Amino acid sequence: MVSAFGSTDTPTTNGYDPVTLATTMAQWVIDWGLDGIDVDWEDFAAMNLQNGQAEYWLISFTETLRSMLPAGQYLITHAPVAPWFSGDLYPTGAYVIVNENAGYAIDWYNLQFYNQGATEYANCTTLIDTSTTTWPHTAIFQINFDGEVPLDKLVIGKPAAPSDATNGYMDTSLLATCVQQAMSQGWSGGVMTWEYPDAAAPWIAAVRADSWPV
Repeated sequence: MVSAFGSTDTPTTNGYDPVTLATTMAQWVIDWGLDGIDVDWEDFAAMNLQNGQAEYWLISFTETLRSMLPAGQYLITHAPVAPWFSGDLYPTGAYVIVNENAGYAIDWYNLQFYNQGATEYANCTTLIDTSTTTWPHTAIFQINFDGEVPLDKLVIGKPAAPSDATNGYMDTSLLATCVQQAMSQGWSGGVMTWEYPDAAAPWIAAVRADSWPV
């Protein structure tokens, strides 16, 4: 797969047409025989305007990708920050609206539970069951219930080492415990991490040790 955008790219703010851009990227995926594309859209300026344009852009971009990259043949994933699923904080809907309109085209969400504050998503309770009031209703099971996102589409994203993010790091033992707890409650989304080489085979084996041991 290829990852699009990232923390330094602001395609919506910069006025790129979502249909044209998605068409170009989808064709690139096809031409190079890739498995799909991960949409790591982090245009905070656009989302924070709360005028609905960010949501419209993401929906149009995603639907165009899927029109060219059929389900079952190609993967389309998104990597939003977890707070964007808070309907309380984003009256225009943010990713709740994106999922409502284009969720059918998204295979899963690589949720970024990091870089959101030193005390946010720092333990199993706030990561899985009930987030803090800073980012309300954005723990895994809250996104599932309030945002109506299937549990198997919610992937827990955490940095592999303290140096890989500003904050949000969990050691592998604690993260493995959280993953096992979520799994025991019916979740099966899996884990993503940032970044290699810290997130090599030993990290992966440690995190899945209590749930999907290898």
